[in-house]
Amino acid sequence: MEPLKESSNVTRLPGAEDVRLREPPHNFEAEQALLGAILVNNAAYQRVAEFLRLEHFADPLHGKLYDALSRLIERGQVVSAITLKTYVEQDEDMKAAGGAGYLAQLASASVHVIDAAAFGRAVHDLYLRRQLIDLGETVVNEAFVGDVEETALQQIETAEKKLYDLATAGQTEGGFKPFRAALTEATTAAEAAYHRVGQLTGVASGLFQLDQLLGGLHRSDLIILAGRPSMGKTALATNIAFNAAKAYREGIVDGSPKAVDGAVVGFFSLEMSSEQLATRMLAEQAEVPSEKIRKGELISADFDKVLQISRELEHLNFFIDDTPALSIAALRTRARRLKRTHGLGLLIVDYLQLLAPSGKSRQENRVQEVSEITRGLKTLAKELDVPVLALSQLSRAVEQREDKRPQLSDLRESGSIEQDADVVMFVYREEYYLTRSEPTRRAEEGDQRFNERHDAWKQRCEQTYGKAEVIIAKQRHGPTGLVRLAFEGQFTKFDNLPADADGPIPSFE
Repeated sequence: MEPLKESSNVTRLPGAEDVRLREPPHNFEAEQALLGAILVNNAAYQRVAEFLRLEHFADPLHGKLYDALSRLIERGQVVSAITLKTYVEQDEDMKAAGGAGYLAQLASASVHVIDAAAFGRAVHDLYLRRQLIDLGETVVNEAFVGDVEETALQQIETAEKKLYDLATAGQTEGGFKPFRAALTEATTAAEAAYHRVGQLTGVASGLFQLDQLLGGLHRSDLIILAGRPSMGKTALATNIAFNAAKAYREGIVDGSPKAVDGAVVGFFSLEMSSEQLATRMLAEQAEVPSEKIRKGELISADFDKVLQISRELEHLNFFIDDTPALSIAALRTRARRLKRTHGLGLLIVDYLQLLAPSGKSRQENRVQEVSEITRGLKTLAKELDVPVLALSQLSRAVEQREDKRPQLSDLRESGSIEQDADVVMFVYREEYYLTRSEPTRRAEEGDQRFNERHDAWKQRCEQTYGKAEVIIAKQRHGPTGLVRLAFEGQFTKFDNLPADADGPIPSFE
């Protein structure tokens, strides 16, 4: 049989014929110089201890030696070629490499303590390059092996997550910063708030009394908005999102364009489709009942109004992802991508209990799953330096009480929601419960007593009609309290109450 001939249609990449001969990037001399520097002067270890680990060394023997050095130094012992002699004589790998003679060789190859950090970063950088090569090979192999349970898009998201994690692991700068640096950042934020309309340090919600109590939605905060079904959680979230996106304005800060007001908004809608969410926002802004938009029961004037509002909303810095059953890992990847491509100032998740934990960390215990999700959202808020507003359901325990106002203990499935959140607020509409509790005549009571009860019920309905409460049950940076808002159910719209209405009621308990 004749050997197969190479097809002339096959395209070869430059250098492809040599790819099998390449060695993973490494620098044994740099590793030796760094270890020698630590042996000669243990202070060199402190310059690399924060970011360098034994697995970062290309030579496993060097990694093992670095681990031994670090353990002894962390115990407060002085390490040198002499003090390590007993260790190398007992280790077969070290004996094979030359034992005490190899330690002396390392010491003679040492660099100055000042250069130790540079050599450590070089070792770390080469480790990242080797990991990048492994990751690339894994991505290629997994793409060739088609898995019916994992789509190509899911593979891309997984690869992007691994790349980002690798980039994060490669950040060797960090740790403590002087107080004056933190003080400068705080002063800059205060100055920006002083010059901003409304004088808020955070992203304005557009609801004046809420902003007055919270000071806006602050960067790196996890804000939980909870309530029972039909209380208006999604409506309030979309109102806040719209107000923030509409107010978005860029300015030049320190020579680069940055948001000076409002925010670019990312909205993860796990419950509703993007079309349903857009319909709600159209109904809210055009003040046309959303059910009439869905059913097509619009008069000509209303239809023209909807078209006009839709043209005005086209250019909003508002992005919707309506992928159902999204995992916390995929959400993190997409939020990072939005931050990188468009700049992100506010992230909203509707709602928390519909998120799934990471694929490899799914727990049988739902409480542990929710705990992982809330920790992931809080970490994401700090990492992206944006407020994350996450909606949450409440347990049915609320319905069993005479006073239906929610409490922190009503947060569903996990105490970690309360623990991880910087702000917890509940939306509550007494009108909802009153309209479903019209008094009925009791067998033993007369007409007058029934009429008195019914009149009192009607009066209470009139007092609460079109009103809602936002209860700030936890605020890490300020007081708790209660905010009263107007609510128009047919337009799914929350708004500020008239100026003569009661303002926010703070509580310092």
